[in-house]
Amino acid sequence: MIVDKSLQRIILLLVSLAAFLIPFMGSSLSLALPVISHDLLVNIVLLGWIPTAFLLANAAFVLPFGRLADIYGRRKVFALGVFIYIIASFLAAFSINGEMLILTSFLQGLGCAMIFATMVALLSSVFPMDQRGSALGLYVTAVFIGLFMGPILGGFLIENLGWRSIFLFNVPLGIFLLIILFWKLHIEWAESRGEHFDIRGTVIYSLSLLAILYGVSSFFDLSGMIILTLGILGLIGFFLMEKDTQSPMLSLEIFKNRLSSFSALSMLLLNMAISGMATFLSLYFQTLKGFNPQTTALILASQPLMVALLSPIVGRIVDRNNNRSLPVLGLVLITLGLGMLIFLGWESSLLLPVLALIMVGIGQALFSSPITKTYMGSVPSKIYGTASSLFSTVIYLGQSLSLAILLIIFNLYLGRMEINPSNYTMFLEGLKTAFIIYTIISCAALLSTIISSREKNSIIE
Repeated sequence: MIVDKSLQRIILLLVSLAAFLIPFMGSSLSLALPVISHDLLVNIVLLGWIPTAFLLANAAFVLPFGRLADIYGRRKVFALGVFIYIIASFLAAFSINGEMLILTSFLQGLGCAMIFATMVALLSSVFPMDQRGSALGLYVTAVFIGLFMGPILGGFLIENLGWRSIFLFNVPLGIFLLIILFWKLHIEWAESRGEHFDIRGTVIYSLSLLAILYGVSSFFDLSGMIILTLGILGLIGFFLMEKDTQSPMLSLEIFKNRLSSFSALSMLLLNMAISGMATFLSLYFQTLKGFNPQTTALILASQPLMVALLSPIVGRIVDRNNNRSLPVLGLVLITLGLGMLIFLGWESSLLLPVLALIMVGIGQALFSSPITKTYMGSVPSKIYGTASSLFSTVIYLGQSLSLAILLIIFNLYLGRMEINPSNYTMFLEGLKTAFIIYTIISCAALLSTIISSREKNSIIE
């Protein structure tokens, strides 16, 4: 693959800015929720639906948008996603009640789904295999800089300009993205152009995944369990139907390749193992240790900071050596870090969780860009959009399942009680159980990654 260097730089700039913007928004929003609750008089149930609506839209529609990108053009879908994201952010900043903020959050999620469905696909379209690790390393860095800066810059904006400012922050950056895109990027990638878009499969898939994610979040209600069951049955029906569809929304050839299958499984298990970690530690620091939210955010930021600093270096190493042992080493560090958190107690030194977070961050840096390169390198270019969006879906599912474990643990150990000194012991027991489960899941991810690293499947150039 011979590609103009200037085109590579433009794509990398666009993808990196978008990759920064969305995690920044998410981590800033988490900090802003208490202020939003007070300002708009939003109850706890509606408040929880603000980030949930974003996640549901993102997870349920990223795969259909990936397929649309393969057929109609990755540049078009990316640009439309940025446009919707800007409009939704602008409207969110002027929300007059919680319901309006939930709706605009859902619209943000739709825009984000279009963006995430195409980012890795665009990078893979212009960077050959021997340069892709470096590009993916910078992409991962942008994601984790967004996560790192959210509590810091986002906290500053909220404190000095109010919660609406974090939504308005998206608008000029998003407009800048569109200007660069339409001014500098005139090439389109649509290797599946002319193929049929599977509307029936899209409807069944999206409704099923929405049902699963909603059911997981409402697991302890009878209605939630029924909806979860219907979602699982719908997803099974979707896969059975796709086998006999001439132009399926999801190409099942991705799963026939053991290299891509085990890479995706490793990413799913990794996100199940680590996504709930920050919530548990945040509660631990702010309740048992008495730290304020800003101090807690700075401590937790040590994990994404490690990923941001190391990912470009890891990417360059992978380009030179194509070393598949790095993700294995990364998961060894992540597993050890999670295992250390099992021993958190009343009198634990701050060094223990900080060291664990640093180990998990280094492990993520060693894991993320190499496993993404391996996965994208094992699928044909005509389905880059579908493959990229499937990888994003796997990440969202892992995050949702990790949070489901968190909810189950809370329900078992604390019920509906608030955390207070009278039940700190039970909270610590729940925290210990959670990190035992997360460590076991990380071990499963390690096993899957070892299998993936030994696969002999040829990587597609």
